[in-house]
Amino acid sequence: MTAILSRPAAALLLIALYLLMCAAVWWRHRRRLRQAADAAAALLPAADAGPPVLVLHASQTGQAEEIAWQTAKALHLAGMPVRVAALGEIDREALRGARHALFIASTYGEGDAPDSAAPFARDLMAADGGGLDLSSLEVGVLALGDSTYTHFCGFGRALDAWLQELGARPMFDRIEADRADDHALAQWRQRLSHFAGTADLAAWETPVFTSWRLRTRRHLNPGSQGGPVFHLELTPADGSPLPTWEAGDLVQVSVATDDADGADNDARRPREYTIASLPSDGSVELMVRLTTREDGTPGRSSGWLTGRLPLDGTVAMRLRPHASFRIGANAHRPLILVGNGTGLAGLRAHLKARASIRRDTTSAPAWLLFGERQSAHDAHYRDEIEAWQRDGLIAQADWAFSRDQPERVHVQHLLARHAQRLREWVADGAALYVCGSLQGMAGAVDAVLRETLGETGVDTLIREGRYRRDVY
Repeated sequence: MTAILSRPAAALLLIALYLLMCAAVWWRHRRRLRQAADAAAALLPAADAGPPVLVLHASQTGQAEEIAWQTAKALHLAGMPVRVAALGEIDREALRGARHALFIASTYGEGDAPDSAAPFARDLMAADGGGLDLSSLEVGVLALGDSTYTHFCGFGRALDAWLQELGARPMFDRIEADRADDHALAQWRQRLSHFAGTADLAAWETPVFTSWRLRTRRHLNPGSQGGPVFHLELTPADGSPLPTWEAGDLVQVSVATDDADGADNDARRPREYTIASLPSDGSVELMVRLTTREDGTPGRSSGWLTGRLPLDGTVAMRLRPHASFRIGANAHRPLILVGNGTGLAGLRAHLKARASIRRDTTSAPAWLLFGERQSAHDAHYRDEIEAWQRDGLIAQADWAFSRDQPERVHVQHLLARHAQRLREWVADGAALYVCGSLQGMAGAVDAVLRETLGETGVDTLIREGRYRRDVY
């Protein structure tokens, strides 16, 4: 006769399973931290090797950090002692005591510092260094940016100017990379070779583009006042197993430039999209909005993915880790998820990840705040979200549909309206993840957070890894 568990016993079993899975996530995170610590320790110099070369990164999506580690490993193999660190972890004493420093600096939005470097920019750069003398420091700067923004490489340029104002001597002219183009990175490697005194600096390993097949394309918002949004599902074209990734990671899609763009077919500019699924879903799922240029023609990547690429057709793609938007040490924390438009992709992946390890309805809840235009057309994945609410995974879901009433209501207005709840969730240890539009939404949400929690409170969240953004 089959034994049937009592409700209390079943509840205890579910809690035990949940805690076990949380422990597994925590263990994987700790293992990655140990691996990073081991990698950093391997670059440290011997006692008599002199001060290490500082390799400092200011990264928003993880690209600057990745280049920093590649830089450090190449210099280490050339026999040079190296220390890798985020720019926000460096104080004036570390800069004053160094002899050589290499800076890989991304720009966030229109010339701002990435989140991780914001305290450095405010406390040191904005204060003109407070009498800091860097005349004994030689520096090199690689500025990463996007030429579609007015202030291209704005933070990298400002950092370079500030270093020189304090007396730092450039080892070579600042290098600027438009979306990490290969030519600029080749220049950076060449300068590193000269700096290291070798002509055969170790080659960098970069992920290659592979062919992916479009299996599903579904129009999510027919009738919307906004641009059409599509749900896409892609799998490796050769039938090989899916690679691994985590919630928060990105894909880069490379579409050959066609003749209509006035360039040859080999010129490629990868476009990044946040993954909306997990490997257990069986495919890479994306949310892509069709964008248009000023002349009314469709954007190259979005036009290809949402229309010109036929079902079962193939596209070149590669996965890219996005460490600063992964769950990391926040796996056991309540989550406040804020986004708009196709930014729901990254939030959906985090909710899927939480759902895959969570069955108890009383711990680690999520609060979702999502904004779009019209409830009738733009409530993307509403069935999933409502199911997660019924299951208790989402404790609260607030929708901001800006065109459903005369006054415009956006996610930042909802966040301000629920300021007391925001303070309570943060006090209970919640982590905030923001995904979506850089223009308008991200800055407005940040302003509400700083007004509600204070500048020090927000800076503390950033330092603890509890405030993470994937905005574009």
